[in-house]
Amino acid sequence: MHAIHNRKPYNTSPYLPNSVFYQNAIYLDIEAMEDFRLSKRCQCLWSQPSTRAELAALRASEFVEYERVHSIKMQFLKLCFLEFLPRYRARTPRALEFQSFIDREGDLLDSFATYCALDEDLHRRDPNLWVWPDWPAAFQDPHSPETKAFQRKRARSILFYKYAQWQLDLQLAAAQQHARDIGLPIGLYHDLALATDRCGSDLWAHRSFYVAGCRVGSPPDDFSPQGQDWAFPPPDSQEHYAHSYRLFIESIRKTCRHGGALRIDHVMRFFRLYWIPDGSEATGGAYVRDRSDDLVRILALESVRQRVVMIGEDLGTVEPYIRETLARFGILSYRLLYFERNDQSYKSPADYPVQALVSSTTHDLPTIAGFWANTDIEARRAAGIVDDAAYRAQLSSRLIEKQKMLDALFREGLMPLRSSRHAIEIPELNADLHNAVIGFLASTPSILLVVNQEDLTKELSQQNLPGTTWQYPNWSRKMKFTVEQLDTDPEAQAFVQMFRHWLEKTGRAVKPA
Repeated sequence: MHAIHNRKPYNTSPYLPNSVFYQNAIYLDIEAMEDFRLSKRCQCLWSQPSTRAELAALRASEFVEYERVHSIKMQFLKLCFLEFLPRYRARTPRALEFQSFIDREGDLLDSFATYCALDEDLHRRDPNLWVWPDWPAAFQDPHSPETKAFQRKRARSILFYKYAQWQLDLQLAAAQQHARDIGLPIGLYHDLALATDRCGSDLWAHRSFYVAGCRVGSPPDDFSPQGQDWAFPPPDSQEHYAHSYRLFIESIRKTCRHGGALRIDHVMRFFRLYWIPDGSEATGGAYVRDRSDDLVRILALESVRQRVVMIGEDLGTVEPYIRETLARFGILSYRLLYFERNDQSYKSPADYPVQALVSSTTHDLPTIAGFWANTDIEARRAAGIVDDAAYRAQLSSRLIEKQKMLDALFREGLMPLRSSRHAIEIPELNADLHNAVIGFLASTPSILLVVNQEDLTKELSQQNLPGTTWQYPNWSRKMKFTVEQLDTDPEAQAFVQMFRHWLEKTGRAVKPA
């Protein structure tokens, strides 16, 4: 839920956020806000035919229209703020609650809100100014006299962005409380991104905490043969150490404070990161180590303080000592069906670790259906990120992997022999195979199980195709069904019943207290 700029195609990834400390206002339920209900201007605008038509078009669109959704929500959010402003000045109880939020957040919120107000103001004056490195030099410095003067002159605009974060905090708290009230022992499951946008507010406000002259990425592997360049700078370990890791600690606290679990994106970052020097391709990088003892101990401490389960995404190239260290501090491993293989076969469910979260896939990898139909390979070819030779090689490798998967499912008694003989011959995912994969994962001893929404509903396309921006509709695919439809739509109910069957059969079902 990290704050992003909500601009397609470059600023929609929640894993390249504007800020890791604050949330994206696009997730606000505007209609649930108290000031929306009180505002006559909101009610008038809401009832206009043009507004209703825009909302209908956005809800009917195939993909999420980030700019348009953000624009209409900001329009109403500003009207809500204008409704609240007289009460703030009158120091009502709600105003005092808001002021308490501002005081608790301190300089981090002040910097973020200042950046947002500056970004809006400068872009309005010059539409060609999209990123802070292109701003007038005086405003590139968060501590310059000109920036301080802007804070005084545009105090109300800055206050608005603080108000938006306050509303997000209130709604997140309410959502988590609701989850706990209906018997969910964990509730919200949050995600802390590895990255921060080099053109975002974190770099603008806290530049000294990042290393210039290089970017972070990953070396070549089967899914990204040319490696990955994530286009953001690595953290400056010495600077974080000198400041007692304050920003690191705040990133954890602010991300998980209204939740029961926190996934740490690319947890190997605590031990080492793949640095790519400026001017080099992703294949020309090298690993640089960090102060892992300090970082892991802080993570474990915050897990206890916040009463949050910590899950480390330990996928890719992982040295054994990394997983050993994480396990020693109670940080769950993150195990995917695709990656849990021996040399010649998939591991059995019994071979999965207990202290882990098990899942079918991630946003960067093919869905179960997509894996079977080669949708991810076709998407890479269509996007132009693999040549014909690599395309043919990936198809050939996939055929072998399909057979290995079928063998593992049959070995566990989850796939009928007649289906396993023929399933590999058809591109579509049949019901037997989908059911078997979910049953396989549910049968592991790993204490947490996650099934992505796309895998629950047998969708072909993944959310993100690594190595692409405009070539693929990353982060824009909507759920096939609404949450409400999971209870009412016959097709959706069939998926839910299948999942519920495995939860109950394997003892994973949690009954409300």
